[in-house]
Amino acid sequence: MLAGFFSKRSTGDHGSQPAPTVFIEPRAVDENRPVRVVIIGAGISGILACIRLVQRIPNLELCIYEKNADIGGTWFENRYPGCACDIPAHTYQATFEPNKRWSSFYASSAEIHQYWKDVVEKYKCMKYIKLKHQVKKATWVEETSKWHMEILDVQGDSLFADQADVVIQATGALNNWRWPKIPGLHDFGGKLLHSASWDESYDYSVGLGPPISREKEVAGLNFRSQNQRIAVIGNGSSGIQIVPAMLPKVAHIDHYVRSRTWIAPSFARDYIEQRGEGLDNYTFTPEEITIFQTDHQQYQKFRKNVELELQSVHGVTLTGHPQQLGALEAFTSNMKRRLAKNPDLVDDLIPSFAPACRRLTPGPGYLEALTDEKVTLIKSEIIKVDDSGIITADGQHRKVNAIVCATGFDTTHTPRFPITGRGGLTLAERWEKSPETYLSVAVDGFPNYFLALGPNSGLGDGNLLILMERQIDYFTECVRKIQRDHLRAMSVKTDAVRLFAQYCDSYFAGTVFAGNCRSWYKGGTKDGRVIALWPGSSLHAMKIFATPRWEDFDFTYVNDNPMGWLGDGWTENEKLDQVNVDYLDDDQVDFPQPPKACSVNTM
Repeated sequence: MLAGFFSKRSTGDHGSQPAPTVFIEPRAVDENRPVRVVIIGAGISGILACIRLVQRIPNLELCIYEKNADIGGTWFENRYPGCACDIPAHTYQATFEPNKRWSSFYASSAEIHQYWKDVVEKYKCMKYIKLKHQVKKATWVEETSKWHMEILDVQGDSLFADQADVVIQATGALNNWRWPKIPGLHDFGGKLLHSASWDESYDYSVGLGPPISREKEVAGLNFRSQNQRIAVIGNGSSGIQIVPAMLPKVAHIDHYVRSRTWIAPSFARDYIEQRGEGLDNYTFTPEEITIFQTDHQQYQKFRKNVELELQSVHGVTLTGHPQQLGALEAFTSNMKRRLAKNPDLVDDLIPSFAPACRRLTPGPGYLEALTDEKVTLIKSEIIKVDDSGIITADGQHRKVNAIVCATGFDTTHTPRFPITGRGGLTLAERWEKSPETYLSVAVDGFPNYFLALGPNSGLGDGNLLILMERQIDYFTECVRKIQRDHLRAMSVKTDAVRLFAQYCDSYFAGTVFAGNCRSWYKGGTKDGRVIALWPGSSLHAMKIFATPRWEDFDFTYVNDNPMGWLGDGWTENEKLDQVNVDYLDDDQVDFPQPPKACSVNTM
């Protein structure tokens, strides 16, 4: 009827810029135009995004590309001995899918992976996921307002093209593992392992089989021996888990520690300690699991108590805060208690920097393992590796059968494939000096592109899963706006990115994260910008992501018509002769409560 009716608005006295053309779009105001979203990665963020987008976005075409052979991201890739979450399992789960069957207080990687496989199965996510498909390139094309992508079918070793209105990168910050830069590392003649690429066929309790050569046998590397000597390099979160896990099955562990680190007391410490001592006391009994499954109130009480403790320690991260000062005493006391069998280790392990400057982990069994006579803590710098072992700066040469590199990941946030935004600018170029973002989720010059767990999105305390869920909620709101408001593109303003970076720098100056410690929070440096953490608590992040500030974005419109979202004056139900007035139903009416009468003081 009114389609094609044009009316140009007068420019008035607002300069020589031509006014946008406004015309009636032949669509109902609530008609949901089709939108195609591509998610890169089927880890936790990708799975959550799949569930929420399908739930909340009508007329959606969704595709998830996953480079691995299975879903799960970190929990599929990391399979080293002792690999587990260092956050209590009952807080490390989707809020809408509580698991009452966790077998341990700190769940193993295998159990966490199975949990997310069950979630994927329940919500039928596999219909959207393409395994063994790796995104090799993504380019924003202004003329079409779409992302043009190049995809590698890993199994077929072939490339194909794809397009998307919106891209959500959910590849995570900690899965681009790398070997440490140690001279001669790959000349080692025994078994070389990395915590993030573990060879599960290797039985470190019995060794590697026959010696590769007579020379190695003469050198003392009898690979048939039950007496395996293992070197573990690194005391980050993976090294802290690997040492106690491998210890019972090997003859000796040389543990190479570059820097001191705080080991946190366990969460829900009272609950754990009343069960006694030892790793077995972190395991739930069948009776406890049955109670959780049959008594929802008891389960909720336990779950909320652990969550409350997790969310109540933000002050530990703030310089001079009473909680931070108290943590120093509590952490010191905890470490001394756990090292009581070898108190000489206290001076080798307790740092001079504040707790939480580096990532905290409770490390069940780690400090106790270091007091075992089968473990040697080595602080001397590694100079090189040769065919049979490791040479350190103190001149020692220590022969080992296997070297485990628990040395982490590339934490610089360098993009792993070319991502090109407006004007031909790549994300690598945009982040050449520092990976700046808006609220960790968007970058200026990269329209319709969102980052899950991007720079400045991690947590130094609190519940990361809550933050991840809220980020996904934020993305769904952005996609809904793009669809509802007839947008071709939304791009965060440069000033908004600049101001958020300034806010981060100001915030972190008053935290322990700015202390003199080498940390992946600062890209592996001692004094760099804090680029990994959210500038606040996880509860703070929940509030921020609850309400997008649309004023921080620039928008372009379908057909360059800024009023296209108004449609043609109709609603869809009217056009379909399905008019209803259910807005009068009691469950649809927002009934206000009348104010209570005020008591009048006649005195």
